Amino acid sequence: MAMKHLYILVLAFLLFTPSHAFAFDKEAGSSGTFSEFVHDRRVEQLSNYLDAVNSPMAPDAIHFIREADRLNLDWKLIAAISGVESYFGRHIPRNSYNAWGWAIFTGRQSGRSFDTWKDGITVVSEGLKEKYVNRGRETVEKMGSVYAADPAWARKVRFFMNQIETYKPDSTRELAIAL
Repeated sequence: MAMKHLYILVLAFLLFTPSHAFAFDKEAGSSGTFSEFVHDRRVEQLSNYLDAVNSPMAPDAIHFIREADRLNLDWKLIAAISGVESYFGRHIPRNSYNAWGWAIFTGRQSGRSFDTWKDGITVVSEGLKEKYVNRGRETVEKMGSVYAADPAWARKVRFFMNQIETYKPDSTRELAIAL
């Protein structure tokens, strides 16, 4: 009888846990340790939010988190900037994968193109770390005056960072999709 209860519990867990909430994809050179497979609430949170805004970057939520952790950046920052610059990758120069307005200077229509969303996430994360944080512009407010001509840029980025952090998916919608 106990085995039957365990089987039902495991089956319910597998059915009702979103597959994107776990870090099952390994990067090159990864050792494949158990800690890589531990649930990270931030991945699920960001993935759910990006799904809700129909972002083409939703499948890469784990890459946002990995890059933020690797470079000691706020895990919401790079995604939030994409919210301001392109509504999370939905409005970008054709085939550019540039959701951040990266290297689009005043008066130009397009800037740097990336090969994939992951490539863009990595380059922009490294660029923010090197050209902003490491040079004393460690807050969104200090980044804003250099990153964008819009004086409200930092406020808009903070808005999206808060939206990402506090987002609560509609549980009935999530349940319907999970089934």
